[in-house]
Amino acid sequence: MNNKPLVYFLCTGNSCRSQIADGFLKALGGDQYEVRSAGLEAHGLNPRAVAAMQEAGIDISSHTSDVIDPEMLNRADYVITLCGHADEHCPVITNRNVVKWHWGFDDPAKAAGTEEEITAKFREVRDAIKDRIREFVKTGK
Repeated sequence: MNNKPLVYFLCTGNSCRSQIADGFLKALGGDQYEVRSAGLEAHGLNPRAVAAMQEAGIDISSHTSDVIDPEMLNRADYVITLCGHADEHCPVITNRNVVKWHWGFDDPAKAAGTEEEITAKFREVRDAIKDRIREFVKTGK
């Protein structure tokens, strides 16, 4: 049985932001935390998120896009939503000891413009999530 605290990242589709957060926490704090991610729906892994993470030296290409597991949700020590929709529509958590936070980030999948502009948005969101994960690993907050 794993005795590391479970961090459960949630987003609407478990395709971009929650996958990026999952990848960074596994890379930067996987020795301290058990890490999972899921969505209200499963939209599939976004190839641009995979590419942005590859640029950062983290391979998330084997990740799967999963729907929230109620058992995992209620076993989690931390439930962290990364988009407003998931924050507003998160299922009821019966675990009274859970720490629930909302870390809102823009949805890079909604970026428009040239390929360069879209890629830049993915990098911007990726880097913002990385900074937030670093802070979490360092302070537990």
